[in-house]
Amino acid sequence: MELDLEQITQDLNALEKFLDTLPEKAMGLGVRVLIAALLFFVGSKLIKFIRKITKRSLQRASAETGVIQFLDGLIKVGLYGILVLMIAGNFGFDAASVVALIGSAGVTIGLALQGSLSNLAGGVLILMLKPFRVGDYILESGHGTEGTVKEIGIFYTKLTTTDGKMVVLPNGNLANNAITNATDSPIRRIDLTVGISYDSDLKKAKEVIQEVIDSDIDVMHDEPTFVFVDTLADSAVIIGIRCFCENPKYWSVRWRLLEMVKLALDEAEIKIPFPQVQLHI
Repeated sequence: MELDLEQITQDLNALEKFLDTLPEKAMGLGVRVLIAALLFFVGSKLIKFIRKITKRSLQRASAETGVIQFLDGLIKVGLYGILVLMIAGNFGFDAASVVALIGSAGVTIGLALQGSLSNLAGGVLILMLKPFRVGDYILESGHGTEGTVKEIGIFYTKLTTTDGKMVVLPNGNLANNAITNATDSPIRRIDLTVGISYDSDLKKAKEVIQEVIDSDIDVMHDEPTFVFVDTLADSAVIIGIRCFCENPKYWSVRWRLLEMVKLALDEAEIKIPFPQVQLHI
């Protein structure tokens, strides 16, 4: 019984000591939380300022937009990582221990996020080799995605399609697949096909199409143009059309030529047939 009373007395004394030191510990924790919040607030403002200064310096140095976007992402991740270590140190964590813990965890995380690491490496390769830049119109062979490059990030590249959609592509896929850069050259070739019926005058049809090409002000007439029989299809003679225009005018010239060729063939009474199927009973 004496042992029980002695144990109870010791427990009460420990509880009393804990309660006596509780306000001091709570005050200390509150101060650390306040300092951590202040560190995060000041650190965030400082990081934004550093990023802003870095962007301006790179822009003054005439760095490419893709390089600026990529470096800005790296600086953001790196500086926020340092800020987290500082806040952890404020709570009594040893910075070296935190770095070691992050390093050991990084191996495991790296194995789980091999795709993200591949995307990071792909982004570095894109900026080094420069197969395309921000503002270029590209076609990716993997899934046939095409559009104008709007942003080259750390892990992903953003494209805007002709119908205004935003497409996000992993940098790893872009680095490993064939990329067609349609704006790397100042001029671009237009390839069109149109079908006429077998009963129509082939030579006349070619002359009409050639007149349409020759009369278009945006077609580059110092470059070769071609109007030729491309295919003898089941229900039509397919005529191929090739000409060149300035790269920025590609889509407007293409659409206009298609319309004008259709109208000119109608005026010349040259038929563009529908697909036909003959049934023998």
